[in-house]
Amino acid sequence: MDGKIFLGGGGPDYGVAQGLDLKYANRHGLIAGATGTGKTVTLQILAQGFAEAGVPVFLADVKGDLSGMAKPGSADHKLHAALTSRAEKIGLTDYEYRACPVTFWDLFGEQGHPVRTTVAEMGPLLLSQLLELTEAQEGILNIAFRLSDEEGLPLLDLKDLQALLVWIGENGKSLSLRYGNISTASVGAIQRRLLVIENQGGARLFGEPALDLADMMRVDDQGRGMVNILAADTLMASPRLYSTFLLWLLSELFEELPEVGDPDKPKLVFFFDEAHLLFDDAPKALVDKVEQVARLIRSKGVGVYFITQNPADVPEDVLGQLGNRIQHALRAFTARDRKNLRLAAETYRENPAFDTEEAIREVGVGEAVTSMLMKKGVPGVVERTLVRPPSSQLGPITKAERKAILATSDMAGKYDTPLDRKSAFEILAKRAEEAAKEAEQAEERAEEASPWEREYNSARRYSGSRVGRSTARQTSSRRRSEDTLTSAMGEAVIKELKGTTGRRIVRGILGSLFKGR
Repeated sequence: MDGKIFLGGGGPDYGVAQGLDLKYANRHGLIAGATGTGKTVTLQILAQGFAEAGVPVFLADVKGDLSGMAKPGSADHKLHAALTSRAEKIGLTDYEYRACPVTFWDLFGEQGHPVRTTVAEMGPLLLSQLLELTEAQEGILNIAFRLSDEEGLPLLDLKDLQALLVWIGENGKSLSLRYGNISTASVGAIQRRLLVIENQGGARLFGEPALDLADMMRVDDQGRGMVNILAADTLMASPRLYSTFLLWLLSELFEELPEVGDPDKPKLVFFFDEAHLLFDDAPKALVDKVEQVARLIRSKGVGVYFITQNPADVPEDVLGQLGNRIQHALRAFTARDRKNLRLAAETYRENPAFDTEEAIREVGVGEAVTSMLMKKGVPGVVERTLVRPPSSQLGPITKAERKAILATSDMAGKYDTPLDRKSAFEILAKRAEEAAKEAEQAEERAEEASPWEREYNSARRYSGSRVGRSTARQTSSRRRSEDTLTSAMGEAVIKELKGTTGRRIVRGILGSLFKGR
C-alpha cells in the first residue's frame, strides 16, 4: 500500500486492505481494548510500519515484550503456522520475518542508555505534578525557579533544588516581603516529597548530560526510522514518574521542533502506553497542557498515539484530537462497562454492514474495530479488521542479546557517564563557606582588639577618663561636680535608650555590625 501502513484485512472475508495513511498519521490516534485483546501486538505492528516508512518512533515497553522488535520472527516459533495462515487470509503476500533498528533507553541506566533531563528543563508545573504538591507548595516551587534565574543558580539535579529550598527556608522572612508568605512547613513538605522521589530512583532522571532530542529522531543507513524503546517495566512501579517523564518528553518536542505544517509523513511518532496514568488525579492545568500539546504538536510533524484499556480513560477534549482509532474488544460486565461501551461505539462513523457496539463487544484476540482518517482528514467508515501478523519477534529478547545491541549502538558511551558541573548546590555551598570564613575572621579580630576597641565595636559608651597632670591639682569639690554631671548625663542617656528612639539607635548599630559580618 503506497503511502500507507498496512494494518490488516477488513470486509466480510477480511480481504479488503485496511491501512493508516502516512499523510494523516500526525493527526494522532488511539489504541484501546481490554487486557489480553492484542493491544501490544497492534502497537508493535504500527511501530514497525512507521520505522519501515522512515519515521522514527518512541515507545515505552511496560511489560518487556516490545524488545523483540530488535530481532526477526522465527519459523521455529510456536505461532509460526498461525501467523502465516493469517497473512494468507488477509492477502499479505510478501509477509516475511525481519527486525527493526532499535535503540534501548532506561531512566535507571540498567536496560538501556541513560535518559536524563535537568530540573530547570522539567519546569515547575510538571515537577509539581511529579511531587503531588498542594497549591501553596507549588507556589514556593515557582519562587525557587524564579530565584534560580535571578540569582544565577542553575538547577540541574535534585541536590541543586534541595539546596535552593534550604536557602529559601533560611531567608523566608525577607523573601516573603517580595514573593508572599513562605512557610517553612511547606518548604519541608517539598523536601520530603523530593526524598520520596529520590528513594524511588528519580534522582537518576535529573542531571547531565541531558537527552538530545535529535538522538530520538535518527534513521539507519537503510533509511528506516529508529525505534526508541524505553524500558518501563521497573519504571511502572513509580507511575507518577513514568507519566511525568513522558509528558516532559512530549512537551520538549513541542517546544523545540519547528513548524512543518502537514508533511507527507510524520517526523516522529510518539506512543503513550498506559495513558490513563497521565490523567488519573491530574490537575486541570496539566490536562489543559496535554490538550494544548496534542492540538498543536501536529503542526510540528509529531503524531501521538495513546494506548489504554478504555477510551473513557482519556478526557473528551484530548480524545477529540485522536483521529485514527483501533478499538480492540471491550468487556461489558457492569452497568458502567455497558455505558462506556456505548459511548465508545458512538465515536465511530457507522457502517451499515454491522452494529458497532456489538462488534466492539464481540471481536476476538487479534481483531479490532478500526477507523482511519481518509482524504481531507475525514474519518473513515468503521470496519472489523483482522490485524496483520508482526514481522519482528513476539516476546522479549534475552539479556545477552540486549547487552550486545547496547554495545554496538551509536549512543554507546554518550550518556553513560554523568556530569556534575557547577550549579546551585556548589554555588550556595561556596557562599556559605565564604560567610563562615568572614565570621571566623571577625571573631579573631574581636579577640585581638584592645578593651577600648571591643567596647567601641560593641556600641557601648566608653566612660573611662584619661589621667593627666592637672588632675592631681583638682579640688575635691570640682571632682564632685564632674561626678554629679557625669552621673546625670549617664542617667539621661540610659533613660533615652530605654525609650523608642534608643531602641531604634541600638537596632541601627547592631544591624550595621551584623550586616558587616
